[in-house]
Amino acid sequence: MNFELTAEQKQFQTTVQEFAEKEIKPLAVKIDKEEYFPKDMYKKMGKLGLMGMTVPKAYGGAGIDKICYMIGIEEISRYCGSTGITVEAHNTLGAGYIYETGTEEQRKKYLPKITNGIGFSALAITEPNAGSDVGSLLTKAEKDGDEWILNGTKQWITNGDIADVVIVMAKTDKSKGTRGISAFLVEKDTPGFTVSSLEDKLGLRGSRTAELIFENCRIPKENMLGTENQGFYEVMDTLDRGRSAVGAMAVGIARGALEDSIEYAKTREQFGRPIGKYQAIQWMISDMATEIDAARLLVYRAAQLEQEKKPFTLEASMAKLFASEIAMRATKNAIQIHGGYGYMRDRPLERYFRDIKLCQIGEGTSEIQRIVIARRLGL
Repeated sequence: MNFELTAEQKQFQTTVQEFAEKEIKPLAVKIDKEEYFPKDMYKKMGKLGLMGMTVPKAYGGAGIDKICYMIGIEEISRYCGSTGITVEAHNTLGAGYIYETGTEEQRKKYLPKITNGIGFSALAITEPNAGSDVGSLLTKAEKDGDEWILNGTKQWITNGDIADVVIVMAKTDKSKGTRGISAFLVEKDTPGFTVSSLEDKLGLRGSRTAELIFENCRIPKENMLGTENQGFYEVMDTLDRGRSAVGAMAVGIARGALEDSIEYAKTREQFGRPIGKYQAIQWMISDMATEIDAARLLVYRAAQLEQEKKPFTLEASMAKLFASEIAMRATKNAIQIHGGYGYMRDRPLERYFRDIKLCQIGEGTSEIQRIVIARRLGL
């Protein structure tokens, strides 16, 4: 057992850290307050390989290992959760899904276009009445000769309006429940596919979250992704990979709260000395640091198991659950440490606090993670 990063992983970490400080940090406030989407920044990320972290070099990706991917998401999210979730959803739920389940033709057609920081991808599962219960989705796909016809509505889709290709989950056999769901690749200009609206969110306001409408949307039969009627199981595998990455995102946001709190505790004086000299503050910061380290190790464990192609569903759920829960606590305590200053919008603490909440909801709620963990333990 080795807890040291390899030389390659350390170099990747340094590269992303430097990019995040130089390019992401200065834009973080604008991204949040103005719901600004910095296209040029994503182009630069594409040149660094950050928009193809889950894709091999043969298809235009970075070809990095799973630990590097977790490192990348953490470093990006440390300064901007909106950027973190945009990159994570694109890499895991979009490009990663296509690579893992697509045919060679689909990989060659789509991946080089969406790993360059210019093109984007999205995964559309959730519907107005189908969230955690994926099996209850109503979007349907009916075969008509050499085409599939899609009809339905998808809600809260990250990257939904900017995606050049959307992976759409639909019922292909209503009688089979979860065993009758398939995935389809839908390009943005396909007739019958429209973006209905953008959501006004509590946090992660710089990420694009859209409602998508499919009305007699015709796509060629070769745009089915994966195996017919096996989409539920394939997308669950994708969500396992996403849960590790959301855990890394939570670690990044929590780390921002910790580092800001340490700096503030050293310089803010009350009653004649820095507040960091008081035990109450020391204990909060100590707990934050310990829990963040533990969460990172859980994320790395899940990623390493995936790298070794071993089962990692249990570990991914543990990583996401623990990381998102302790990050929520860390951002709350960081505001408390900063007092009135932490409550003001000219400090990043309230943004961390708003952003982290999604990590307890997206890609499987904390409650769903507890169910997954319990079942994997035989309960």
